[in-house]
Amino acid sequence: MNEINVLNHAADNIRILAAAAVEKAKSGHPGGSMSSTDILTTLFFKVMKHSPEKWSRDGKDNDMFFLSAGHMTPVLYSVMARSGYFPVSELASFRKCGSRLQGHPSVRKGMPGIYEAAGSLGQGLSVALGAALAKKANKDPHFVYTLLGDGESQEGQVWEAAMFGAQHKVDNIIAMTDWNGQQIDGTVDSVMSLGDLQGKWEKFGWTVIVANGHDFGSIENAFKSAQGESGKGKPVMILFKTEMGHGVDFMAGTCEWHGKAPSPELCEKGLAQLEETLGDF
Repeated sequence: MNEINVLNHAADNIRILAAAAVEKAKSGHPGGSMSSTDILTTLFFKVMKHSPEKWSRDGKDNDMFFLSAGHMTPVLYSVMARSGYFPVSELASFRKCGSRLQGHPSVRKGMPGIYEAAGSLGQGLSVALGAALAKKANKDPHFVYTLLGDGESQEGQVWEAAMFGAQHKVDNIIAMTDWNGQQIDGTVDSVMSLGDLQGKWEKFGWTVIVANGHDFGSIENAFKSAQGESGKGKPVMILFKTEMGHGVDFMAGTCEWHGKAPSPELCEKGLAQLEETLGDF
């Protein structure tokens, strides 16, 4: 089996885990989780240098990842479980009272792999930039990664952080946008258009890479190009063109499943469209 097929199988399994966790919880955000699955599958299993065994909250000796779009925990927890940060069986506790797997990432119970809580949208880029500056100060060669949503990019704090990153030449951060064109109330263009998103980031002083967020070759090449920009004095933003709900036909391309759990029957229909690889959840 070639590398692309391996990643495809892994992504199918991650989508299955994410959808099943949301259905069991009767709440959650499956749409954005599905659109960003291929990105995070590639990042966690192919690109990012990280080890659950060596994890510490200060990020020493690891690349760091911050989920700025904090509602997309179904996919984050699924890639974390498959990476060995906690047992896959724990996904059954998603959004339960007292669980480590809250609807937005939480540090209260010391979950390995979670560096900072994520709640209100627009804050994660600021936190990630601070972590990246700390790595530069400590002469730590590892990268800091963060994932934003395009709807989230309507938040003013995102652009304050963008100015900060360029001003301070934070060139060890690789930010990503899940550019699926949808948000909870409709299309991004109908709610508050971002206009020329690529041009905006470029004008704010960032190096911008545009890639297909559902093509593993394109995703991996984007990460390689972004890493190649390290040390050149500019932060990097990868704009991943994606489809909301990708992989499940009734979720695809619509905001309807931004924050709604499927019924058991619909979940079964959706899972049937994905190739089961392990069958352990």
